[in-house]
Amino acid sequence: MALNGSKKGRYLADINVTPLVDVVLVLLIIFMITAPMMTRGVSVNLPQTKAGELPRLKEPLVVTITQTGDIYIGREKVGLKGLKARFYQAARSKSEVFIEADRQAHYGLVARVLALARALGIEEVGLVTAPPPAKR
Repeated sequence: MALNGSKKGRYLADINVTPLVDVVLVLLIIFMITAPMMTRGVSVNLPQTKAGELPRLKEPLVVTITQTGDIYIGREKVGLKGLKARFYQAARSKSEVFIEADRQAHYGLVARVLALARALGIEEVGLVTAPPPAKR
């Protein structure tokens, strides 16, 4: 701290904001790195196709089927009964349903989920695939 020459005994207080800016920048970087990881549900190995992405009107219901046969909506694990209730709600609100099935998932389970969606009146059902690797 510095002494003021005109007024004896008074101190001039300088606030150093550099440490505050450093902490804020570190927190910003941490949030930027972790935010994309939080938006994804369950990680699956998708099959590859050359189909393009289709435009969406509203947020779809995304169903994930893992290699072990577990069914998730977002991060919530549901069975076929829970899936039926969610499909019923999606059919009433005319939502699209996207199915992300792992490449190694049992084909019969994927077919049952598709049949359940169609039986409950969901008109827009799509299978999510990964784009093929870029050619060099």
